[in-house]
Amino acid sequence: MTQDVPAYLQSEELAAVPGIEHGFFTRVGGVSNDIYESLNCGFGSADDPQNVAENRERVSRVLEVEPDRLMTAYQVHGTHVRVIDERTDGDVPGRSDALATNMPGCALGILTADCAPVLFADPSAGVIAAAHAGWRGALDGIIASTVSAMTELGADPTRTLATIGPCISAETYEVGPEFPDVFIQKSAENRQFFATAPRSGHFLFDLPGFIASVLSAAGIGMIEHVNSDTLGEEDRFFSYRRACHRGETDYGRQISAIALNS
Repeated sequence: MTQDVPAYLQSEELAAVPGIEHGFFTRVGGVSNDIYESLNCGFGSADDPQNVAENRERVSRVLEVEPDRLMTAYQVHGTHVRVIDERTDGDVPGRSDALATNMPGCALGILTADCAPVLFADPSAGVIAAAHAGWRGALDGIIASTVSAMTELGADPTRTLATIGPCISAETYEVGPEFPDVFIQKSAENRQFFATAPRSGHFLFDLPGFIASVLSAAGIGMIEHVNSDTLGEEDRFFSYRRACHRGETDYGRQISAIALNS
């Protein structure tokens, strides 16, 4: 049943910060139907754009920003960070996998359906960011790029709070026999993020654990994880992998967003 208020999860640390609103929104509380039920916030899906716009407007109300100040990007699993400033209008700000700003009245959103959203804030500097971290982006450096962009805006990594949002979990993220090699070639310490899967020759990958280690290496002072599994919790989250398993041609996207309101 469609509800009028979007459901969302929060970081305890971020929720306690005055002047910053945030939410890891679930799929509950929107107007979309069928496989997009109900809070699909991805214009990249084949959902009715009017439904997506209404869903995003509901999210913006929770974040206390104008709908055209809820900024998202065309995500490409890369490492580019877009800085949002007074020159950025309401249009989608290009291809990037993270957004950063020190501009009040602006919300930064990340769309996911198994990849990890990461929300950042240095309250003392008035700098926020949001990053899309799938395995490829996390391995290639999207976290370091985001921290660098925040630092250029005046943030200090040691003061920065970072929260990893709902994503595919270590219990359900099964990968093939060749997958761990690219991580282990980068660092032998990355073996710790792989466990033997029930299926012979396969592994279970701890994506949020890996991202937490990258955040720590970047000097982030406070790291949290909102521990929910997008693949395993169908009633609450969209999942790209679940859609693939079922042979569905498309899938919804949940949004995670952070807003600087003062």
